[in-house]
Amino acid sequence: MSAQSSKDIVVPPMGESITEATVARWLKQKGESVKLDEPLVELETDKVTLEVSSPATGVLSEQLAPQGASVNVGAIIGRVTEGVALAVSVPTPASKPAPQHEEEIPLSPSVRKLVAENQIDPRRIEGKGKEGRLTKGDVLTLLDKGKVEEEIVEKSVKPNDNRIERVRMSRLRQRIAERLKEAQNTAAILTTFNEVDMTNVMNLRVGLKESFEKKHGVKLGFMSFFVKACLVALKEIPAVNAEIEGDEIIYKNYYDIGIAVGTPQGLVVPVVRDANKKSFAQIEKDIADLGQKARDGKLSMQELQGGTFTITNGGVYGSLMATPILNPPQSGILGMHKIQERPVAIDGKIEIRPMMYLALSYDHRIIDGKEAVTFLVRVKECLENPERILLDV
Repeated sequence: MSAQSSKDIVVPPMGESITEATVARWLKQKGESVKLDEPLVELETDKVTLEVSSPATGVLSEQLAPQGASVNVGAIIGRVTEGVALAVSVPTPASKPAPQHEEEIPLSPSVRKLVAENQIDPRRIEGKGKEGRLTKGDVLTLLDKGKVEEEIVEKSVKPNDNRIERVRMSRLRQRIAERLKEAQNTAAILTTFNEVDMTNVMNLRVGLKESFEKKHGVKLGFMSFFVKACLVALKEIPAVNAEIEGDEIIYKNYYDIGIAVGTPQGLVVPVVRDANKKSFAQIEKDIADLGQKARDGKLSMQELQGGTFTITNGGVYGSLMATPILNPPQSGILGMHKIQERPVAIDGKIEIRPMMYLALSYDHRIIDGKEAVTFLVRVKECLENPERILLDV
């Protein structure tokens, strides 16, 4: 019989700016059978969560990095022993099972059951029975001692019992905190507000909803209208699509629009590439695909990098008005909010209209107030008169 070989589980490259990750959780436990390319462990970086697959078919023989450990790219975090999982299917002559460690010590059925249930190595316990045998009382004494020690530790750490809980921040949450603070410390952030009457966009969606979905296989949402409206405004006010690098302003002649997505792990901003070259349908498809990947933790580094402007929709959570924070190194971010019916004056009459507050946060170092206000007014005009978007006027 040939000797069994092991394959290393290695932390893969995750983008030029990422050098380490955190072991979020092991999907397989030591001793479990695994198949080639079967997901083994989840790694969490400051941008994405990704799965590392098995390098071979066999058994997960080693876990070298526990949950919560920080690991560098290229590090070996475990091993898979090849072929072990297949050995059980090969007929072998009947033989007496090899004795387990705990069975090397004679144990009564009740003691064996107790140590198994509590995952205790019986060799740790001094037997006080006849001829040094381990009794049920010996095991219970150890368990009681452990509970007392645990209670003492808990009281010293948590004087108020369950009133507080300390949880280590995930790498993604730490990076979000760093980037938001970096934006506040670096940019001169101001926010300008306006409101938009969503009547025409909502009527257009209702009228085209069925035919649009039937033709394109995707629902016509609000986001494509907002992306298109922002594209009109970005072309007119190019500073909002630019960034500062040192003592230079970098103007960009392309439009990669970031769409902020909330996930259980935190906020991520996947990017719709070359949005100005895409139809309403393609933008809706891209947003739907990226949103699903974000919620599943399947986004790639490529899908998260290089946006030129960001749109965030706090309205999905019920926010009526907020001031979004810039996504560095970008100079502008548009905040959408909840659509709410309000009384407004239309041609001298009071009418109830579906209104939404808009917020544009911008870097005042590169964007003047006049430009910011003009940008937001242009977005408002495009949404209140969606034919402007369709006719590109």
